[in-house]
Amino acid sequence: MSKRPQPEPVQVVKQRRDAALTALAGGVPYIQFLGIRFDRRGDELTGILPFRDDLIGNPMLPAIHGGVTAAFLEMTALISLSYLWLWEDVETGRIEVDALEAGDLPRLPKTVDFTVDYLRSGLPRDAYARARITRSGRRYASVQVEAWQDNRDRPMAQAMAHFLMPLRED
Repeated sequence: MSKRPQPEPVQVVKQRRDAALTALAGGVPYIQFLGIRFDRRGDELTGILPFRDDLIGNPMLPAIHGGVTAAFLEMTALISLSYLWLWEDVETGRIEVDALEAGDLPRLPKTVDFTVDYLRSGLPRDAYARARITRSGRRYASVQVEAWQDNRDRPMAQAMAHFLMPLRED
């Protein structure tokens, strides 16, 4: 009778997951430019766009620039999809977190199209976003994403994105 391998301590798993997410998001310069961060709770990612004065597009309202809002939605969709896509490879050890941290990132999905619905003005405060992957195949993926500020039930914008997935190297 063979012994089952002991599961890894939860803290080791958590550190590996957080390190992989940090490396993935850190590899996209525009995410760094906008100051977007990601909070991981279990398998759910929340994008966080901390407010800065230079994000204002209309100082008369004031409101966050529509391009910033769209970029925030797209980056949240991209990182959520990429994180899910890479997850199995990181967990099985096929991709080492050390390699990710050293900048050896796999190719990311490419945006095919992106449609944004602006629902209300983005106020001068932090914004949050979550993506839901509606289809993820070997070559193509669809992602819905929404952003809100004070109340998730009152989104400020939502988007639908389609991505071309990179070929997996076997």
